[in-house]
Amino acid sequence: MHSDSRLEDRPVASAQDGLPMPSRLALRGITKQYPGCLANDRVDLDIKPGEIHALLGENGAGKSTLMKIIYGLVKPDQGQLYWRGSPMQIADPGHARSLGIGMVFQHFSLFETLSVTENIALALGTPAREMKALSQKIAEVSQKYGMTLNPDRLVHTLSIGERQRVEIVRCLVQDIKLLILDEPTSVLTPQEVETLFITLRQLAKEGCSILFISHKLNEVQALCDGATVLRGGSVSGNCNPQQETPASMARMMVGDDTPIATEYVKVAGGEPFLIVSGLSKTTHDPFGTNLKNIQLQVRSGEIVGVAGVAGNGQEELLAALSGEEPVADGSRIRLSDTAIGRLPPDQRRRLGVAFVPEERLGRGAVPSMSLRENGLLTGFLQGLVKKGMVQSDKTEAFARQIIERFKVKTAGTHSPAKSLSGGNLQKFIIGREILQNPKLLIAAHPTWGVDIGAAVAIHEALIQLRDQGAAILVVSEDIDELFQISDRICAICHGELSPLKATADTTIEQVGRWMAGDFVEDAA
Repeated sequence: MHSDSRLEDRPVASAQDGLPMPSRLALRGITKQYPGCLANDRVDLDIKPGEIHALLGENGAGKSTLMKIIYGLVKPDQGQLYWRGSPMQIADPGHARSLGIGMVFQHFSLFETLSVTENIALALGTPAREMKALSQKIAEVSQKYGMTLNPDRLVHTLSIGERQRVEIVRCLVQDIKLLILDEPTSVLTPQEVETLFITLRQLAKEGCSILFISHKLNEVQALCDGATVLRGGSVSGNCNPQQETPASMARMMVGDDTPIATEYVKVAGGEPFLIVSGLSKTTHDPFGTNLKNIQLQVRSGEIVGVAGVAGNGQEELLAALSGEEPVADGSRIRLSDTAIGRLPPDQRRRLGVAFVPEERLGRGAVPSMSLRENGLLTGFLQGLVKKGMVQSDKTEAFARQIIERFKVKTAGTHSPAKSLSGGNLQKFIIGREILQNPKLLIAAHPTWGVDIGAAVAIHEALIQLRDQGAAILVVSEDIDELFQISDRICAICHGELSPLKATADTTIEQVGRWMAGDFVEDAA
């Protein structure tokens, strides 16, 4: 499939040392300015044939803009892109694909009711007369790279890991020369990550270049041959990850003043505060997951982590706990002795419940509203409303406190939520809930898409809230994060919960098996 060799990619002069380099892709002085933000500032990047190259950086460092420039979604203001040694202006994603550049986004763009073949055909513009040949090619390519897919399966019947395979195979059925992967392991079990890495190494061995964007530096160290680090839109360093440690790479990303890793003491907690007993619930979503006899207790003064691959009932469980989807038998969900299963969200908040939803824009925050207004949306019980009137000064102070405490990068409290990067909006939403000092905090993916420094700040805030006596339930697909902050841990698969065990008494491998539905206890 990869007929090209290193000799076919003409050398491009390196801005660092003036020497030629055999680059598949080279960027020279790429600059992109948005109103009030210099996203990329004279960025140089080189990716060789057969190289797995990491692009690292904090939220807002310029990674997304650079990816979009390479894939033809954004035009640079200055600088030059070289493709296989020749200067190139990539007009749009279709042009990028015709050159052999494929991209797998963090959020998949698949039609649930169509088959694997139909989804890939739509993306490639394949005519109906060639569908049979495409189907056969999908089967052959997916099997060759250890990502076996049934071309006739409907997407809604696939796991998240299998859906990612569809996106990758969509690129591989073309004459792929550069594959861009944006946070590809964030939705996978540990076992699926291992399978993906085998595939990527095989692709690289055949000459395909891979640009790998990830916040998981241990994975970067294990997989990548080279790395370019961005900080504030500029290149802050280049390295060979295999000669670095996660800590040294993190320092390149965030500088010397930001804490990058912390070990937290595990605690036993006090009396059960959130008590879920025998909760079963049928979803109204045709592509949703029914909850089956959920048994769960979260004690005051502890963090319980729920691992799982997306689409296994997390959304339904969170909706039941938050009050978005009340349950018929209210006693199935209790706060101590108070049945809350039938209560709407605002009444649960009055009892001390705070909630961080999975989706930031649209559910965690209203995109067009200012940060000040978004703070009011759930913080109204913090003295921000008196006799039905909004207290402007207090609302302003609350929003400013969130921004300062959680180091949210924004022009100010009047900035609309949609103007923030994903990671900065996540910090604002998390901060808004934590600063209400809840008795129970339910958080979905609390550090999803945030950089190392922000993740540490969020983790420390969660631990501080725990140590003040709050019960905390964290639902996340990041198994490393759960092991770092959780006192007890379980997993959800097909709407069922695994056993709940002390984190210190289990392993990542065991939780990985739970995530795949194997709830059988290990033999002593």
